[in-house]
Amino acid sequence: MGTPRVHEQVLGFDAVAEEYEKGRPEYPADAVAALIAGLRVAPGSPVLDLAAGTGKLTRALLPFGFDLVAVEPMAGMRRVFVRAHPHVRLLDGTAEAIPLPEASVDAVVVGQAFHWFDAAQALPEIRRVLRPGGALGLIWNLRDESVPWVARVGKLLDAVDPGVPRTRLKAWRAAFTENPRFTPLEERTFHFQQQLDRDSVVARFVSVSFVANLPPARKESFVRELHAILDEDPVTRGETTIDLAYRTDVFWSAAR
Repeated sequence: MGTPRVHEQVLGFDAVAEEYEKGRPEYPADAVAALIAGLRVAPGSPVLDLAAGTGKLTRALLPFGFDLVAVEPMAGMRRVFVRAHPHVRLLDGTAEAIPLPEASVDAVVVGQAFHWFDAAQALPEIRRVLRPGGALGLIWNLRDESVPWVARVGKLLDAVDPGVPRTRLKAWRAAFTENPRFTPLEERTFHFQQQLDRDSVVARFVSVSFVANLPPARKESFVRELHAILDEDPVTRGETTIDLAYRTDVFWSAAR
């Protein structure tokens, strides 16, 4: 099939898949364990990684022994995914049009992506592919802006944000209160730090969708401003390894 419909800003990810893989953090083990516990899925269970990106959540799920299938709409992301996980079945599709049969998986997991979905369409589609007793799990790694230099980068990002759906605003949660086919969300929060060299810090922020979509001159200006923050802040100035603080939010909901 051709590339399915996605939010226009998601298209930016196609050009920065390598930066995404280099700069975005892995999911902390305790957060993934909490997600699996909430979903109540056993080894061998069919599990869908929806909007799988470059496969970071897939990588975290592999040790649990699930029968994994991944769905990802962006060709650039799929190329990186296949290189990392050649033995995992990967399909082209979206949350609003999942290319799987009805009642075919015990769980659907979504990393860093549910806020991009058209939830009014995506939740019924997710419910369609879930078996009776199945569950949906959501996980996000979010920058911890209580750290001053991370907060400064956050303001830099806000200045070029065209108004995209943002995880931190939690607008996506309303879909669950309006959909009787899923139980109320349960959640847990974890904290960790990602250690990066400077090039990887830059890759991490260039991989933000709306930064990737900036005109070349404005993107170059953004990168210069990012380097200036790293040069000026006493925590990052002159450092070859930089700690980027994160909060990981985990949510799960059972299908009714």
